[in-house]
Order: sequence, then C-alpha cells, then structure tokens
Amino acid sequence: MTQLDPKTLSSYTAAFEKAHILCLGDVMLDRFTYGGASRISPEAPIPVLSISHQQSMLGGAGNVVRNILSLGGSASLVAVIGDDAEGREITHLLEKEDRMTTRLVTSSGRPTTVKTRFIADGQQLLRADAEASHDVAAKTADQVIAAFEAGLTDADMVILSDYAKGVLSDEVLKRAILAARKAGVPVIADPKSTDFSRYQGVTLLTPNRKEMIAAANLPCDTDENVTLAARNVLKRDGIEALLVTRSEAGMSLVTNTDAVHVPAQAQEVFDVSGAGDSVIACLALAMASGASKSDAAFLANLAGGIVVAKQGTAAVTTDEINAALHNAEVREADQKISNLGEAMDIVNGWRSRGLKVGFTNGCFDLIHPGHISLMRQARAQCDRLIVGLNTDDSIRRLKGPDRPATNETSRAIVLASLEDVSLVVPFAEDTPLNLIENLKPDVLVKGADYTVETVVGADLVQAYGGRVFLAELKDGFSTTRTIQRLLETDRKKAQKNDG
Repeated sequence: MTQLDPKTLSSYTAAFEKAHILCLGDVMLDRFTYGGASRISPEAPIPVLSISHQQSMLGGAGNVVRNILSLGGSASLVAVIGDDAEGREITHLLEKEDRMTTRLVTSSGRPTTVKTRFIADGQQLLRADAEASHDVAAKTADQVIAAFEAGLTDADMVILSDYAKGVLSDEVLKRAILAARKAGVPVIADPKSTDFSRYQGVTLLTPNRKEMIAAANLPCDTDENVTLAARNVLKRDGIEALLVTRSEAGMSLVTNTDAVHVPAQAQEVFDVSGAGDSVIACLALAMASGASKSDAAFLANLAGGIVVAKQGTAAVTTDEINAALHNAEVREADQKISNLGEAMDIVNGWRSRGLKVGFTNGCFDLIHPGHISLMRQARAQCDRLIVGLNTDDSIRRLKGPDRPATNETSRAIVLASLEDVSLVVPFAEDTPLNLIENLKPDVLVKGADYTVETVVGADLVQAYGGRVFLAELKDGFSTTRTIQRLLETDRKKAQKNDG
C-alpha cells in the first residue's frame, strides 16, 4: 500500500452494514474448557485440570459469519451439520444472531465437527477433535448447492471457508464457483488444500505462507520470493489474485500486474485461533463496500492484528478496526518525518518509479487554512510533495526569541498528518538551499507573495530543468498576526485583572 488514506478506509467500514455476505464451508462447534492445573495425576505423568467453566461458540465457517456480523454486515451460512446434539447447538447459536440467514443441511451420515480445547491458567493443554473429513455424499452435495444458489440472490460477495472437513469437495467447489460467476458475485476462498487448481475461477484466494510454499514449491521468505511464487500459481491455476497471509511479515496481495506488501501491525499475540476467519470476513465486507483489493487487504490486516490479541475463537468489531486505523495513521505520520539522508533514498525510489517530486518549505508555526491551501496547490503540481521545515533554532534566528509558538516535533507531526504531504524534512539552516541542492525537486513551490527571482533555490531548480510554481495565497491568514492577537488579548486580560 503506497499511502494510508484514513478518510477513505473509514468510509468503507461505515458501509459494512449495507453488505451481505454468503458463506459456504465447514461449520463446527468450538468448545473451550477452562480451569487450573496445580497437580499431576497419580495415574499418569499428566496435569489434572480442575474445571472452572466451559464455553461453546461457532467455529470454522461459523466463526467467519460471527465476524461478519460483529463487523456490522449481514450474512447467510450454507453448511452441513449432523443429526445430533452438537448440530442442534450450532442451529441454536445461529438463531440467536441478528442479520443472519441460516441455510444448514442436515446429514444423518456424518457427525457435527466439534473441537474441544482444554485450557489451564491461560495455557492450552490439549485439543480434542470429533469429526468426519470424507467428502459429503452426492445427495448432500446437491442439497448444499441448492441452498447456495438460493443464497446468491441477496449476496454481494461469496466466501468459501474450507477447513477440509468434506463439505467443499471438488464437485461442490466447482459447482459453487460456477454458480457465483454466472450470478456475477465475486468469490473469496480460504483454501485448505495445497492444490490451488481446485479453486480455479475465484476472485481472490487467501492462503497462508505455509500453504503458499506447498502449493508453489518455492520459498516465500521475502517480498520478492512471495511475488514470484504467487505469480507462478496465478498463471498455472487460473486465479485472479492471491492474498498471502505471512504472520509477522504481514500480507502480500499479488496479481499478474501488481504486488502490494502490507506490513504487520505491531500486536501482542495471545491466541491465533480464528485469525484467518476475521481476516477473510473483513476482506469480503470491504470489497463488497467498494474497496479496492489493496485497501481491503489493509483493513483485513488490521482485523487480523486485533483478533490475535484475544483469547479463544474471537470476533472483531468496526470500533476496534477504526481505533486500529487511527493508530496506524499516527504511526504513518511518524514515518513521514525524515532526515536528509533518508529523504534522498526515498526520493531515489520515487524517481525510479517515474514519480514527479515537489518541494516547499516554511516555519508552519501555527497551521491555518492558508497553509492547507498551499499544500493542496503544491500537491496538485507533483506526485509526491516534500515539505522542508525550519527547526526551532532556525525560527528563533529568523523571528526572534519568543518563536516558535509550537516546537518542531509538534509542527512536523501536524504536517505529516496532512494527506497532501508525502515527506517532512526539518532543516537547521536559515534557508532550505541545502535540501534543494540534494533533493533536486522537479517543482519548487512558494506562495505568490514571492516572485520567481526571490524564491530561494529557484535558479538552481530551473538550471537543471525544473520549474517554480507560485501558489495563490488565501487572504486573511497569518501566523504572526494570529500570535500578536493572542498576545494582545492576554495583555488586556492581565490589565483588567490588575485594575
């Protein structure tokens, strides 16, 4: 992702409530048995769990649906349950959910999948699975497809949640993808098989790193290697795009023409159970709400980072996404503040991509609408805008010992948070000439209260083929006059109090 646009990303999360996602896959019951283990069994060298409480919740495709609902969307679930108590418990849990349409198929020939985790003092001791993983029978497959096709009528997006428990057999996958394509509904699939050709025709496939390595038979230890492996698979298996989840390395979204690498969000990892479900739920809702694949991947990455800090098979909410989005915005603003050496490397990278670089400078002591207008005009002249910022010492020499009103760190952070600003580079000299000589901007921008002849560095920029742009000034705004008015107000208040 090139630049974070929090306003746009927040508009997608606000639209989640209008999206309806159809989920087809392996539903299961996740059970958690909690307690303490303070002694060893006399029967075998194993801990004895003294049970304090138990909890059951939807797992597998059911957890995908839980995340869709907790994020504000609505959902339909097509899945297979057994004719047993666990199947009835899943039905009951689904019936308690609002904005939920249940399209379950009951099979008397297979049990409901149940995963039971035993947890002592926050540490998982054991997981016990009760399941059947063979493909569903032909009659059951027909019922599944009939329920799926009925659900396509209201769907904005389809999720195929494959846990290799037999519902998404080769036949069911093929028929479901074909039906969705005929209906014009995009399909996101979370694979379990390493044979990605089974998912041919999906819009987006979301393997983890281990699955990607197995499918491509290539290393995936760097961004470049992930891109290479993914493109080999895209070409071989007829898939439009791959979003490879890479744990601490973040995510990589790869198409035949582009690759976007989304870094992981710093987060304490407590429990990775169900993290992939949160990722794919957020991804589907974002794309259904009009987000590009790369913007959707950014939001999904935030969702994954949130849920791994929770215990058990957890769900994520839009409030948590928006809070994480705000934190990411702050971090990005910090990353946009650079010294000259770092800025030169960044500019070289921009130029290698054919991007036009602009430059302006100033003290920006109190940011006002005139400054915002200047930034907007400057950014319109280039692809990336660098702002040279006078340090505190530089301002004192220029404007006197009482200035600046705000320190350079605060000023830099405010400037970096502006969407039009790509990079902030503080300088301690009286003029930005050294920055201009080293960064060699294509466009040098100052306000129209200057002339081309009086702009510092204008002759240098024009000599190597660059140009100078004089931005229109917004009347009525001046930092110096604002500070003077504030001081005058304080003086009058002090006189009144003395009198």
